[in-house]
Amino acid sequence: MKGSELRGVLKLALPAAFKQLLDILQILIDMVMVGMLSIYALAAVGMSMQFMMVINVLVTLYVVGGNAVIARLIGERRRHRASALLYTLILFALVLSIPVTLAGYGLAGEFYGWMGASPEVVEAGQAYFSVLALGMALIFLDTLFFNALSAAGDTTSSLYIKVLSALLNLLLNYLLIFGHGGFEPLGVAGAAYATLIAYGFNVLCYAVILSRSRVRLGVIRRWVPGELKRVLKVGGNAALERLISVASFILFVAIITSYGTASLAGYQVGLRIEGIAFMPGLGFAIAATALVGQNLGARNPERAYSSGLLSAKVAAWFMGVIGLVLVAFPGFFVAFFTGEPATVAEASLYLQLVGISQVPLAMVFVLSGALRGAGATKATLYINVASLWLLRVLPSYVAMKSGYGILAIYIIMTVETFVKGGIFWHVFQRREWQKIKV
Repeated sequence: MKGSELRGVLKLALPAAFKQLLDILQILIDMVMVGMLSIYALAAVGMSMQFMMVINVLVTLYVVGGNAVIARLIGERRRHRASALLYTLILFALVLSIPVTLAGYGLAGEFYGWMGASPEVVEAGQAYFSVLALGMALIFLDTLFFNALSAAGDTTSSLYIKVLSALLNLLLNYLLIFGHGGFEPLGVAGAAYATLIAYGFNVLCYAVILSRSRVRLGVIRRWVPGELKRVLKVGGNAALERLISVASFILFVAIITSYGTASLAGYQVGLRIEGIAFMPGLGFAIAATALVGQNLGARNPERAYSSGLLSAKVAAWFMGVIGLVLVAFPGFFVAFFTGEPATVAEASLYLQLVGISQVPLAMVFVLSGALRGAGATKATLYINVASLWLLRVLPSYVAMKSGYGILAIYIIMTVETFVKGGIFWHVFQRREWQKIKV
């Protein structure tokens, strides 16, 4: 049983992890290529990531709940009901994207102005984000299809799609940003068009896969408001959690900013490197969400527990090894991003501290994913909000005001990760989540 269970976990987790890694690499490549235009273009694209964090709160509303309910229905062998739910979620996502598109297109410049950007950054940002906003429907659908297929037990298809679309995005960046191959140079707007075309390619590929008769999940044109209500009940807590987490992240960045440009730059570089490092955790979290939901739907709570636990343990091994490498050789990774001595020192300090906490971070990622797969989004909401605000943001603010250095802030962050990982472990071990009805 353990061998087959491990193979099942790896079959889901590894493609998901590589897909997430490609997502990060695509963003980094976009920023490098846009950075060749000007520092203002680079800043504009970087700031757009903050806007997408807020928009992702809306996406969470239907994605997390959709994962939980689709996984349950697949486990219950109610494929047609799951496929009808996917159709319902497609319509919901399209409607939800309309106000986001209108606001993004009409107010792009104002968004950058509200963030305190310079006139040059505002101009570049408006050129970039107003184009990106036109394709919000594609972005919403791409996220929905990836998560729906993952909940149904297929992450491999998404990986293949991502490999092709990442290459397409790279080619289009080259052609549209700089004006090669007979195209006019569009600058930062060209990067946005390249991104949207890549998203359109993704959605087209997902549509082809979902139209096949032999897949575990398809699209049946039937509106199922009862299932949508279940989705929103679960997803509402997850969206609120994401919103509060985004707010806490912004405040934490503000605290880091108070220590000066070198500390902020070092934190941003370290965060990008860590983002690549914790891809295994995200992959195993996706696997845990799907397997826990499917097994609970199949009325096998013991298998749901063991698959979630196994996912967490394997993720801890992967991320633990990566953490040791970060602790031992932080400068090696930082050198790929910058050679400025002060920034290298700050980023290396950050990586050494987060390297220590990669194992509990794996527990946070995977066990929170397992709980969401069970529909226990209230538990993840309470844990994450209390931990981030009471153990990270407020202590960091007090330490900053008391005159402590940036090291104290990173120590607080590391301690918070250990405590939160322990809490998730305790909640998962209690197994109260097995009794939740979705």
